[in-house]
This record gives sequence, C-alpha cells and structure tokens, in this order.
Amino acid sequence: MNETEKHHYWQGAFVDDEEAGRRLADLPAAVEAALATVLETETVLAACDALAGALREPAHPVHARLAAHLPAGQDPAVLAELGALLGRRELTRKLRRELGGAAPGRLNRADPRETVYEAWAPVGLVAHIAPGNAATVAPLSIVEGLLAGNVNVLKTSSADTLLTQHLMAELAALDPSGALAARIVVLRFPSSRQEWLRLMCAPADAVAVWGGEGAVEGVAAHVPGGCRLVEWGHRISFAYLTGDAWSDASVLEALADDVCLHEQQACSSPQVVYLDTEDEGEVFAFAERFAAVLGGRPAAVSTASDGEPDPAEAAELTTAELMARLEEHLGLTRVFAAADGSWRVMADTRSPLTASPLHRSVWVKPLPRKRLITTLRPMRRYLQTAGLAGSRTDIAELSRTVLAAGVTRVTPVGAMLESYAGEPHDGVYALQRYSRRVAVQADPARFATTACLDDLALPVVLPPPAGPLLGKEDVQEQGRQLTRADAELYFRSGGSTGAPALSVFSYDDYDTQMHAAARGLLAAGYDPVGDRTANLFYCGGMYGSFISFFSVLERLGGVQLPLSAGPDHRATAQALIDHGADTLFGMPSYLWQLLHAEADSLRAYGGLRKVFYGGEHFTEEQQRTLKTDFGIEAVRSITYGSTDLGPLGYQCTESSGGVHHLHADLHTMEILDLAEDRPVAPGETGRLVFTTHARRGQDLGRYVIGDLGRELPGRCACGRQAPRFELRGRTGDVMRVATYFLNHRRFLDLAEQQGGHRGELQIRLDGAQARERLTVRVERAAATDPQRLREVFLAGYPELRSAVTERLLDLVVEAVDGASLDRSPTSGKLLAVVDARG
Repeated sequence: MNETEKHHYWQGAFVDDEEAGRRLADLPAAVEAALATVLETETVLAACDALAGALREPAHPVHARLAAHLPAGQDPAVLAELGALLGRRELTRKLRRELGGAAPGRLNRADPRETVYEAWAPVGLVAHIAPGNAATVAPLSIVEGLLAGNVNVLKTSSADTLLTQHLMAELAALDPSGALAARIVVLRFPSSRQEWLRLMCAPADAVAVWGGEGAVEGVAAHVPGGCRLVEWGHRISFAYLTGDAWSDASVLEALADDVCLHEQQACSSPQVVYLDTEDEGEVFAFAERFAAVLGGRPAAVSTASDGEPDPAEAAELTTAELMARLEEHLGLTRVFAAADGSWRVMADTRSPLTASPLHRSVWVKPLPRKRLITTLRPMRRYLQTAGLAGSRTDIAELSRTVLAAGVTRVTPVGAMLESYAGEPHDGVYALQRYSRRVAVQADPARFATTACLDDLALPVVLPPPAGPLLGKEDVQEQGRQLTRADAELYFRSGGSTGAPALSVFSYDDYDTQMHAAARGLLAAGYDPVGDRTANLFYCGGMYGSFISFFSVLERLGGVQLPLSAGPDHRATAQALIDHGADTLFGMPSYLWQLLHAEADSLRAYGGLRKVFYGGEHFTEEQQRTLKTDFGIEAVRSITYGSTDLGPLGYQCTESSGGVHHLHADLHTMEILDLAEDRPVAPGETGRLVFTTHARRGQDLGRYVIGDLGRELPGRCACGRQAPRFELRGRTGDVMRVATYFLNHRRFLDLAEQQGGHRGELQIRLDGAQARERLTVRVERAAATDPQRLREVFLAGYPELRSAVTERLLDLVVEAVDGASLDRSPTSGKLLAVVDARG
C-alpha cells in the first residue's frame, strides 16, 4: 500500500497515511467537537434515502462512481441491494422496531401523565472493525451508528477497495449541513498496525467487531474498561426436519436453496441438517436422497465474496471429507460427494453439532426432539438460525425448544437467509447497542405543559425544502399512486373550501402525527390526569377529526367521552353533566350551537373549564362570551392542520387567536408572496407553504395549503424554540367582487371590533342583471343590529364603500338563525364564503 495515496476518508476529506496518523492522535478532540453539534435523525434518513435512489439506478452518476470501487468480480447488483437497505422505509422501520420511533433522540415524556422525559442518546464514539470481502457490512454498520447519533470511525482491511470510503463520501455530500461528514471516519490499514487500532479504540464508547474469535480477541485487547464490546462474530445455523417433512420432496429442494445460496458463507446458512429420529438407517437414507437433490443444482458462480475456496479452505474441505470417509469403516458415517468435490453430504450417527467446512458441505445427524436442549445448549454462544420443517404444531413446539437451547432466530426451511427490515441480529438490536437510554425528571408544576424538553433547548433543523410547489391536485395524484403498503388509512377532507379530497396515510405516519398532536395539546394546557374530555368532533363519512382526537387522547391516557357531534343537543348536554365532563373538544360552530341551545342546563352545571377547538376559529368576542357566560377558563386551538398534511402547528399557553408554533420536528414552513413564488418580507402576510418530512411513500414537499399567515419574530414567552406564525385566513376567503378584492376576515374583524358582534358570520355572493350582490349573514342570537353592521362595514372598509358608491355592488346585511347558515355536510364547518354567482 502506497502511504502517500489518500486511502482514508476523514470527516469530509480524503487524506493520506501521514495525515490520518496525525488526526488519529487528536481523535478525542474531533469527537468532542462533533458531538457538540446536533444530528437530527431526519438528516440521516433524508441523505440515506437520496443515496438509496442513486444506488438503485445504474445510469445515475453516483452509481457509476461507486461501481468503479467494487471488488474485482463483484456483481454491480450489490449496489442496488445496498440501496434497498438504505431507503427511508427500511430505515424508519428499523428505528421504530429498535428504538421505538422515527425520532428516538428527542426527550419526550415517557408517560404523558408524568414530567419524566426519556430518549435514546448516542454512546458517543463507535469504533467499527469491519470484515474483509463483505462489501455491504462496513457502510451499513456506519449507518447504524449514525441513526443512533454517534461519531463513527471504521477500519477496513488493507486488502479492501475504497468502496466504503467513497460510499460514505457520497452520503455526506447529500447533507448540506455537514453534520454527517463530521461523524464519519473510514480508515484502511492492516490489523498488524496495532498502534492505529489502539488509537481508534482508546476513546471509543463502543467497539463493534465483525469476525471470528481470533478477530474479536485481537481487538478486545485494545478496548478500554467500561467500553462496550459489540461482537458480530461467526455463528452456526442448522435445519431441523420432522419425519413428515424429510419425506417431502419440496422440503429437500428448499433446503438445497438454503445450502447453495451464497455457498454457505452466511452465518444463517445451514451447516447441519438434524432429523427428528434415533434411527441411523433413516439418517443414511435421507443423506442419499438429499445428495441427489444437491447434485442436481447448477455449479457455483465465482464471485469475490462467496466463490472458489482459497487454499486453506480447500485443505479443510479435503480433511473433513477424508475423516468422514475413514469413519465409514466404523459404521459411524457415510459420505455422498461430487466427483469434482463441488459438494458433499456427510451423514453422521452422532448428534453433537459439528461445524461444516462450507462450500456446499452439509452434515446430516439424528437428534430426537427430547434431546434438543441437552445437545445444543453447550454450543449456545455460537448458535444463530434454526430452519424448521414440520406441521404447524411441530413448528410452534420446536420453536420454543430451539430458542431455549440458545438459537436466536427461527425461519422456515428455504428462508433461512431471508431477513426483514429491523430484524434483530444475533439476538440483539444493533441500534440499542449503540445507544444509551437517558432520562430527565422535571418539576411537575413548572413543566406541566412541556411535552418535549428539547423544544426549550434548541431549534429543530431539517433539510431545506426543494422542488416545485404542489397544489391539492398534485397531492391527490400522489395518493392515487400509493402502493398498498403505504395506503392503509383513508380520510376525506371536510370540503369547506371545495369538493372533499381524499388523504391517505400509512399507520406508522398516522401514529407519528398523533403523537405530535398529543404533544401540542399538552403545550396548550391539556391535563391528561385531571381533565375529563368530551370528544364532540364530527364522525363518519371518512372524516378524520373525531378519530384523530380519539387517537390523541388514547396516546395521552386522558379520560374521554367519545360522544361526537350530534343533532340532539339536549342528550349531549345531559351526557356532559352525567359524566362530569369539564373539557370540550370540537368544531367552534357546533360547540357554539350546543352551548347556546342548552345554555340554562350547562350554566347550572357549572363544570365546564376548558374548550379546545379545531377546523375553524372562535373570534375574540365569542371567546369572551364563553368565559363570561359559561365560566370557561381556557379556550385554545386544539391544533392547526389539514387532512392531507396532518398537524402543522400547536398553541401554547402564551398563544391566542390564530397564533401557533410550528411542529418543527415534522415540517418546514415557507411564507410566499400572494402573487409571486418568492418569500415575503419578515412579518408580512403571505401564502403558507409546508414541506412534510417522514411521510412514507409520499413526497409532500412545498405544498401550498391554501392558508394565509405571517411569521412572528422573536422567541415565544413560553420558551419554545419552534417558529411561530399567525393565521390570517384562507386564500379562498379573498373574494374578487365588483373589480375589488375583499377579505372575509376584514368583515369579521369590523363586525366584532366596531359592531360588537359576538356570533357567526357568513358571506354569500350572488349574481344579478345590474350588479353583484354581497350578503353578510350574521347569527340572530348575537342580537346584532343588521343596519348598524352595514354602516360599520361601509365606514371601515374603503374598497367596499367604493364598490357600493360606484353602484357596482349591492351590500345586504341580514340576521338569520345559526342553523340556517351553510355548513360543510361532512365536517359541520361553517362555510365562510358561499359563492353562488355561477
């Protein structure tokens, strides 16, 4: 190896031996500097997913660059296999299985009813000692370390190519923040270079070793006290067949598949076939039958990883076969082998586990199930996979037995080498071995509304949004193209601004969003211990609000009365009183109707304390009415969101009106000009555009949701770092009438602030022969004088006054019953603007 060549990748740069040696001496300082920065799990997932896409596409420039570094004779298809393992779906599933969620590093409440915060924290520095001639093991080991948030230094063999170094360089290049590069070091040097090995391991918090006992022992000498030694050593696997199974020709074919795939080079390849018998004759007969099946298989295809045996392996093959043939004279064994030595089946009457010399070399032994544990348990440190074949009852019973004997993995025969995303390896979860479970206990009085401790400490930094703007139809088209695995839960929107739209979720994404909404509800002042909640959202017709907040309360462990919004206000009010409800969840228009329809009984009850609303807004005057007339202490938004994107923002106890914090761990937000696709100036109102991260199967980037808002400067008094924004209505609330643009929100503000209106307000637009008509319909129960309101609108809205003065528009204000206002049939939302002009 030429020491002046740059064989090493160090935190974003390729360096030579001299530079690598110098940096190794300062490794502790480099680790401390890297750990001082935050690595968001989403950063790892986004970069890995982008790399996965490139690896799966042979024409991609990244694929071509990396293919040049594959070992001689290695099939380039290995890059596609690696890409399949690095996709967002697979890695997110791995995170969920091993660490319980897609963002395991955030200090969230372990139990929503307690102010105890737990998270998975990185151990710090993980040193990886990779095996030779295993192209995918080294990069996947680093990715596991990154998912756990660690700094990673990896040693490859001096005989390896620079595939891992260049693969990690491509991964780091996909992260503009530089956080990934800061956590990756890949060195190539021989194991004889003990000083470098010592410098790698000395500051490590965990050392992961891939290899046999000799490799582990060689590294263990350099592992400091208190450092985790994670052994991914060689293991032995076997097949176990009951009497019914070994007489089945299809079982023998499946067994041959397991033997021939990768030429037994995988730890999960069967080296021994056990038969549930004590009859030596059955063992010899089966071995002969299986030899015929094995002999009918095509010859092995030579590859860099599992091709022809090297001289030492060839010698071992010859020795094992000759020893078995010698014992034939004692009646202990019988050997069936290919003339060219390409395979061999060695029947042995003795049960103890014997390692195979591999390369299609299989032992066949008797082992009645009653002796399974006694025979196998002495080898428990080395056992991995048991491939079972038998009846359903046999499989159930034998699974328990072999697991008790020390096996960590049970599969059907024919599937011994198959795996699934997030599968435990050698009986443990890798990510847990590279992580620490940490906890923070906080004062319940001071942290009652803090769901995630990290919200107070540092802002979430997600990859910046990119790509074209998306509209509702673009998102609908994505939903129509989802695969069955990603389309598990269907919702329809309320249709308050158009035809109801279909939104599709995976259950994992739904769970992530419900947990986020639950954290937001705690921030708004919901108390899962003390509050007794009536869920009064609309239900049915695939509308999601009732179901979603049922799920939120379930995750919070809150007391819930799942009543839903119904037309019988008297029965609903009686249920609130009978069951002691003090907290209401629902749509403002429905809650307003319920409270006023049953005002006498609910005022006499006097037990209502909190209202959390969604889908619409309570005006300031309406909130004041709820507090003064019904004794309600807190009226806050339950969440700000949409059916297709889920929860987008939440209120804290310092927020009111349309002010919300962004769910910054799920989304990034842009505010664009009303007419042009450019950011507005700070504080200006514009179109809200959201990019959703961590949605399986859907790329919901830069979605123009249809709402208007403005960002609020400075940090909120609640202490949270998440950005704040104020909702300013919907783009659909801006009406083109009589050559003027008029805004529903402006009417509402004037009615409330100047006209003293305290109820609902709806605008209807009609066409006429002479001029258009704008009718402001206000709720009669609010006791507002329509003529007085008309004067307020004309005085306070210059554009409206001009349109009326110029005889371009007729303005009518009428008081109506609240029940006659037009509402969405699905959600019950009040339609702010009804355009009937045709």
